[in-house]
Amino acid sequence: MTEALLASSPLLNRAGAVPAEGADAGVAWHYGDPVREQRELEAGRARVDLSHRGVVTVSGPDRLTWLNSLTTQALAALPARTSAEALILSPHGHVEHAMHLVDDGTTVWITVEPGTAPALVEYLRRMQFMLRVQVDDVSADWAVVAEAVRGEGAEGGPVTWSDPWPHVTEGGTAYGPDDAEHPGWAWRELLVPRESLKELATEGEWAGTWAAEALRVAAWRPRLGAETDHRTIPHEVDWLRTAVHLQKGCYRGQETVARVHNLGRPPRRLVLLHLDGSVDTLPEPGADVLLREAPEGSRALGRVTSAARHHELGPIALAVVKRNTPVEAEFVVDGVPAAQEPIVGA
Repeated sequence: MTEALLASSPLLNRAGAVPAEGADAGVAWHYGDPVREQRELEAGRARVDLSHRGVVTVSGPDRLTWLNSLTTQALAALPARTSAEALILSPHGHVEHAMHLVDDGTTVWITVEPGTAPALVEYLRRMQFMLRVQVDDVSADWAVVAEAVRGEGAEGGPVTWSDPWPHVTEGGTAYGPDDAEHPGWAWRELLVPRESLKELATEGEWAGTWAAEALRVAAWRPRLGAETDHRTIPHEVDWLRTAVHLQKGCYRGQETVARVHNLGRPPRRLVLLHLDGSVDTLPEPGADVLLREAPEGSRALGRVTSAARHHELGPIALAVVKRNTPVEAEFVVDGVPAAQEPIVGA
């Protein structure tokens, strides 16, 4: 799919639309009132345009057993219209792809982060061998819209991926708090014909990615390319909750997953930062996380991965820090004090 197809969503023609930048370029950052949009989205009364996400299909009778052999998730017996999350790891166990999957009975539909569909398709096609599967990038024909609602799709309705986060799925485990102590999060993605976006743009309430990201950060929900880098293993961002099955068969990177889970702790851990609200700006992804009382020139303990302005919590950020960073430590980011809320245990 060409970049031009993703460059201009019809939702950007809505009154007040402000385009997003960076990873979310191509859709709206907000439509003029991000705080109200966030409240409406959280209440389940608004949708988010995620038409910049990639959409990949895998069809053929071997599709589920084949994907089961390649990914971190147990997919061989995935029932129709049941959502799952899976990762593809490098041979060393580092996260390379994150996939939202649902099977409609004949085809597995996969949504992925913007710009990553071509690389995923290339990898999957290299791994086909003689199996009865067909892999296609259908991003030019299908688009994603999302809503802060939990619930699988019904037969005859749109293909729907319902996010399992933060509930620990079968075969998974929590590196952060138990389900009952975890922040709430409801989210699902609906697949609609891309040609229908123009009509949908005139209907109902819409929220921008500002609102979606604020809710995601508050829910400690990791995102590929934000909370991950070339060294990330799933344990560091609590992805074993929903995207890894610890009892399934062999897959690339499994040795690292098992070794870290059975013998030790991950080298880094995810934290939530409550930022001082006295400044108007948010830290950029990659900003250094320093001890608040550290001497000048001290080395960073980690980096900010995502930052947002939440309608109740105020300015917040996710950050990945060294595992041995004291859980009671107070930080400073870009000169702004930040209180730490541990997510993944030290």
